[in-house]
Amino acid sequence: MRILVANVNTTTSMTDSIAAQARSVASPGTEIIGITPHFGAESCEGNFESYLAAVAVMDAVSNYAEPFDAVIQAGYGEHGREGLQELLDVPVVDITEAAASTAMFLGYKYSVVTTLDRAVPLIEDRLKLAGLDARCASVRASGLAVLELEEDPGRAVESIVRESELAVTQDRAEVIVLGCGGMAGLNDKVKERTGVPVVDGVAAAVTIAESLVRLGLSTSKVRTYASPRPKKVTGWPITGPSA
Repeated sequence: MRILVANVNTTTSMTDSIAAQARSVASPGTEIIGITPHFGAESCEGNFESYLAAVAVMDAVSNYAEPFDAVIQAGYGEHGREGLQELLDVPVVDITEAAASTAMFLGYKYSVVTTLDRAVPLIEDRLKLAGLDARCASVRASGLAVLELEEDPGRAVESIVRESELAVTQDRAEVIVLGCGGMAGLNDKVKERTGVPVVDGVAAAVTIAESLVRLGLSTSKVRTYASPRPKKVTGWPITGPSA
């Protein structure tokens, strides 16, 4: 089984970290391929960058030259999952929905701890659109920019733990969700400090993608995510094939 894990930004070191986390939970025989968009922002922290990333990820995945069995979009709260589902015949799993749905198996209410405050409305909107908002106690911002997660991991853990503890004590959350692909791998450290289950979206998405492939299931094509109608699309694809 081959799963593409698509970073939504152009920072290759973050792609490597996300792919490493994905491999750490993948089953034997599952090959994880991390892909980085050919264009876009070095980090996604707003609507402009998110919409740009949506196009960039669709472009990168569409131009991947080798066969694959599933795709994971590794951006928390980012746009684009629906477009990928139209373009592809294989399962598409977004870490936002994977993390939230997994959290609901573990407790009554969950809270998301993300990066900057400006990302909070985007995440709230994506959860509402996915029908996952009813059991979301809160979406909290750690105050760290995405790139700071790599630059200062110690500070990142402290900031995430602080907001996680407030989510548990003030918002009555029973599960914490890490609300950024760049937080991949921090779940154990946060769990040690908070005492509640902590869900990493990348890890959750891998297990869900593997399950869908093994079950022989993929996106329904009868209506909402039917393949795009044949027509001239000027300038697409944007970049050339890559492997």
